[in-house]
Amino acid sequence: MFSSPNRVIVVLGALTLTLAWVLDFGVIQPNRIVAGTGYGLGEALGLVASVTFSVGMVMILGLGAVASRFRYSLLTAGLLLLLLVLPWGLALFAERQLPGSSTYARTAMGAGFWCLLFLPALMLGECLQRLRAGRGLALILLALVLTSWTLAVTSGDIDSLSILKEYAARPDQFRAALSDHLALALSAVAISLVLAFVLALMMVRRVSWRRPVFGVVSFLQTVPSLALFGLLIAPLSALSATFPLLQQLGIQGIGWAPALLALIAYSLLPMVRNTFVALTDVPPTLLEAGEGMGMNARQLFFRVKLPLAMPVILEGIRVTIIQAIGLTAVAALIGAGGFGTFIFQGLGQAAMDLVLLGALPTVLLALVADAVLSALASTMRSAP
Repeated sequence: MFSSPNRVIVVLGALTLTLAWVLDFGVIQPNRIVAGTGYGLGEALGLVASVTFSVGMVMILGLGAVASRFRYSLLTAGLLLLLLVLPWGLALFAERQLPGSSTYARTAMGAGFWCLLFLPALMLGECLQRLRAGRGLALILLALVLTSWTLAVTSGDIDSLSILKEYAARPDQFRAALSDHLALALSAVAISLVLAFVLALMMVRRVSWRRPVFGVVSFLQTVPSLALFGLLIAPLSALSATFPLLQQLGIQGIGWAPALLALIAYSLLPMVRNTFVALTDVPPTLLEAGEGMGMNARQLFFRVKLPLAMPVILEGIRVTIIQAIGLTAVAALIGAGGFGTFIFQGLGQAAMDLVLLGALPTVLLALVADAVLSALASTMRSAP
């Protein structure tokens, strides 16, 4: 397994080293609109830091060229160290290049920085896969990286970063967007889970339900999100006009109501499919053994079927919640709130920092949800 070189590590490592030197590590902007001046790795971090990074990347290339379990462990440690020091590289860049007397000037992450963030993260994932590391270890490494970023932010050393300046200008709006985003996504997943569980049970008991249920949920998945949001505006507007009580509850053509219905519709297919497959794939021999022990139908379901089905059901929840977190950002177009508000405001104002203020938390929420639920599913699979 470890005898041949890992071409993924070698290619990504060479690409990381090349792009880090070719592209701009950071950008100095006089204000939020002007593009600013880019600085390469050497100018941004200085000779010592840039040479140290280059030597480290060459060592990573050497480790990837002769693969072994021990070297994959060293690769994991080296790549983790690179991801941990990245935010402090931004602090060094700001200290070296940003004029201290300027109120409106700010630093921004250049294309080279993004390459240093994402390409080593892909390499780290490859190393963990080769080491057959559990999801728990991946979750721990993600927590370490997030802790390093949190410490850099709270220290004040990267307060000049453009995305942090955008946050500082609207902290209350950010907290409200976070609350709306989580409430909408989690509510849609919770409701769809209940509906999917009921539908899956009916499909298990009645074969005639399977084709129409799968047909409907598959059709809903094919409708574009914006089209579905638009289709819900007219009927909900008519209902709210007919029944004033609905208006008092906040149910109208735009806002959270059509967004929630659309998210539930999109969440049904992975939920229904995984729940149905999980419940029907329980080995018959285990059910026969349970019957032989004197279990009734209710006991068989809750003590045998459901525990064995939970890892697959959790996988459906994982896929659904990641999908819901992403689609909730689009729901801002119909006034549902969430991080999509910043994304579309930034696009309208040609302010990419404001776009990042909405996009990066959305990506981070999806990554955390994926790591947590994957670790939970792996734990349940390995449990006796």
